[in-house]
Amino acid sequence: MNEDRPENTVRPQEENGHADPEETYRRLGLAEVRPPTPIGRFRRGVRAGDLFFVSGTYGTVKNESGDDVLPIAGKLGRELSVADGYRSARLVAVNLLAMARAELGSLDRIGQVVRLAGYVNCVPGFAEAPAVLDGASDLLVEVFGEDRGGHARIALYQSDLPREAPVACELTLHLQR
Repeated sequence: MNEDRPENTVRPQEENGHADPEETYRRLGLAEVRPPTPIGRFRRGVRAGDLFFVSGTYGTVKNESGDDVLPIAGKLGRELSVADGYRSARLVAVNLLAMARAELGSLDRIGQVVRLAGYVNCVPGFAEAPAVLDGASDLLVEVFGEDRGGHARIALYQSDLPREAPVACELTLHLQR
């Protein structure tokens, strides 16, 4: 196990026999999470046949006024550690799921998490983007189980991201018939 990964990460198949995604999402305390407000003129997600493409987002949370704020901001390898990046990537996945849920009505409509593309804001020479993105990948597997939540992934290194976001991700999902 990666030393930067929290020890209390829930593994659905090991601890709860893999409940349905909506039940797991609620059990993790995520059912009330509101999706981030789009920055610009685009949709949270678009369906094309049996695929659903979730727009890119950051690890924001809503403040008391309902505005999206970054609780973790900065550059990996400078002021942020791999553990900070992992937590930020997990928040990104929370937002991706909230966006998908808002558009689809239920996470139970998702048959397979297909691909996660992640962008890590880091200094030159930083080589831990895969460990950072495990924060998002781990949550997807927690919610959907290893079979439905296991996915293809690319971890890209970025010299900068808007708003000092440490991580941005986009997600491709396959919908059940």
